[in-house]
Amino acid sequence: MHRVLDRAHRILFASLSLLGLRGQGRVLHWYFDWWHRRPDPWGLAVDDYEQAKYATTLRQLPRRRYRRILDVGCSEGTFTHRLAAAFPHAEVTGVDISERALARARTPVPGRTPAPRFARLNILAAPPEDRFDLVFCAELLYYLGRHRHLRRACAHLTRAVAPGGLLVLVHPWPESRRFCAYFEAVAGFSRVAEHVEPGCARPFAVSVYEAPAADRGEEPRTAGTGPAQGREA
Repeated sequence: MHRVLDRAHRILFASLSLLGLRGQGRVLHWYFDWWHRRPDPWGLAVDDYEQAKYATTLRQLPRRRYRRILDVGCSEGTFTHRLAAAFPHAEVTGVDISERALARARTPVPGRTPAPRFARLNILAAPPEDRFDLVFCAELLYYLGRHRHLRRACAHLTRAVAPGGLLVLVHPWPESRRFCAYFEAVAGFSRVAEHVEPGCARPFAVSVYEAPAADRGEEPRTAGTGPAQGREA
């Protein structure tokens, strides 16, 4: 049953991508605001599977000092706040397309400082304005549908990674290999770690990519991907 629902989910969001970038962005904004009409709709803060996935993700990170961290598709900030607690000396930012989710994410967590910063961003419309030592993208790419849109999201995500920084992808396995192929085609980006968790109800993979250490001089892109078109209206 879970696989049937996942398949229906993919077909739905693939069809939305036929609307074009602006149309898809508007529908996704509406959809996720509607989905967040009640707090924590996916149970990210309480579900044992999600907590195990967060812990597994953090264990894959190379030991180094991270100064600036970005969580793309942060929803209500459950993992973003966990990052802030794990890396108290880092500047942590979460971005999401849903304003309603971000409003809840900004609710202070008692006894937890410093608080992350949250901002609205549609990763299809534009890349983040800044560059980060560590960028996370989890459970997001299957919402984007068509090949052209995935290439564009890949270009925007890789552009957000500072020279020598890391990009961490977390998606269902083995579907994650399809998404990872976009990043493996980016010149200079290399996979430095991958962990597959097959022994659970919903297998997932954590894939860690490193950007080239030298400044790349131009925005990274996959073959056939043009420059960013500007921010969402």
